[in-house]
Amino acid sequence: MDLSAIFPFADEIGYLGLALVSFFGSLIPFVPLPSFILLATMSAGDKFNIHYLVFIAAITSTVAKQIIFLISYEGRRIITEKTRKRMRPFERLVKRYGAAAAFVAAATPIPDDLIYIPLGLAKYNPLRFFISTLIGKIVLCYAIVLISHYFGMNYVDPVLENIEDPTIIYVGFAVFVAVTTSSVLLVLRLNWEKILGRFAPWTIQKDDDQS
Repeated sequence: MDLSAIFPFADEIGYLGLALVSFFGSLIPFVPLPSFILLATMSAGDKFNIHYLVFIAAITSTVAKQIIFLISYEGRRIITEKTRKRMRPFERLVKRYGAAAAFVAAATPIPDDLIYIPLGLAKYNPLRFFISTLIGKIVLCYAIVLISHYFGMNYVDPVLENIEDPTIIYVGFAVFVAVTTSSVLLVLRLNWEKILGRFAPWTIQKDDDQS
């Protein structure tokens, strides 16, 4: 199967379509893969300016992640005190390394909301979060675009050559979303005081963030 079969309309939707797919794909937690594939598809060949593609995808996805971050920032008000108590050591951990954590999460294809949601709950600085995430997204988008533009689809062809129906890809997306959503729920349920107490005892120190 050709990668373009997943987004057969890539050439027609243009930059605006990329912006919409990138924004809404990033706004819905844990489903960045469709926008990555669209970005790669549009980067192959010379129809689109690769720098425009990078900045459109990076900016729109960062804005979407900022919304998720801000929802989490205010979301601690609706989380039970028991859950907040379990999460505090983990919140302190990601907050200390907030900028680096946001950058790494944005610059790599990991499920970045696993980092962004705890950063929001920890009330990390929103401006620092935005800048770190934007820089990371630019790095990731350039990697996707440059590989796709200069090497074409050769690096994914071996994976797709035996797939005839793109429905399998869509099912894979759904499974990926289910697994990563379960991971976030697990993060919220784990007793981080016990987990981090041995390796990072400073995360369980009592401080003024109990409110």
